[in-house]
Amino acid sequence: MRKVRTMLLALAAGWTVPALSAAPAEQVIQVPGSADFIAIDGDTIWVTNQGRVEHWSRTAGKLAEVAITRPCGAMVIAHGSLWVIDCAGGTLNRIDIRTAKLLATIPTGIPKLSRYELQLAAGAGSIWIASHEKGVVSRVDPATNQIAAAVTVDPDTSYLTYGFGAVWAISLPGQTIQRIDPATNTVTRRTVLGKAPGFLAAGAGAVWVQEQGDGTLARIDPRSGKVTGRVTVGANLKWGDIDTGGGKVWLRTTDDQTFVVIDPRTMTVSKRLGKAEGSGALRYSRKGVWTSAHDVHTITWWPDPEKIAR
Repeated sequence: MRKVRTMLLALAAGWTVPALSAAPAEQVIQVPGSADFIAIDGDTIWVTNQGRVEHWSRTAGKLAEVAITRPCGAMVIAHGSLWVIDCAGGTLNRIDIRTAKLLATIPTGIPKLSRYELQLAAGAGSIWIASHEKGVVSRVDPATNQIAAAVTVDPDTSYLTYGFGAVWAISLPGQTIQRIDPATNTVTRRTVLGKAPGFLAAGAGAVWVQEQGDGTLARIDPRSGKVTGRVTVGANLKWGDIDTGGGKVWLRTTDDQTFVVIDPRTMTVSKRLGKAEGSGALRYSRKGVWTSAHDVHTITWWPDPEKIAR
């Protein structure tokens, strides 16, 4: 209020007042096909597309592509590799991010999907993948490219993330989030969620879950496993994505706008950015936020997240 009053007095006195700085404009890149899930690799990104995964740069365009029959689900980069699921073969595929060469095809199996998607997790020295609709999460050892353990979980578990020393797993039909202890490869906690829980992220002091059917974002205390708050974002959150970084939660939406910024301290939507572009993905980095919009065949770079979040 003091700043506003000072500006008004300055204008009344005929002083020149500097314009308030706006967030830098986003960079939109046209991508033929259906660019969807994103993994950030330094200043570049990998995206899933039809029959392939592609490596893109903001300055040099497409750098490489690797054939994958039907890449699906949220990817991870860990142990010098890009890990991507092939829904056609039910395999976990390992790609060298330096050479863009396929290093391994691991027959993990995947759940039979109809209403929900897949999300990989990396943590505790392993890659974690939902591998059967009856309720199995497979733990893959990157040193051997073999399944090291199979964890019994709720049926139709498919979304995973790692954080706070645990793997967090979502069953959409079961409306549960489960905490998997990597030390014992067992579920140690289970919490009931709202309608159609989906993509999740660990960071900004909590585990955050899209409750797609309710249009809410649920905050889970990683110690107690309890839901400690909810933020209403819109009528629904179907087919979006989520990430954390810079002390904020970044949520890709399908309706109303491209993405929103959630302030975890106030549990409010602090910013809504872009126009509605249908479903797509989102990933945060300190330099910028990447979004995809496969319905309009684009990936977009939103620079300076700190300024965006103000």
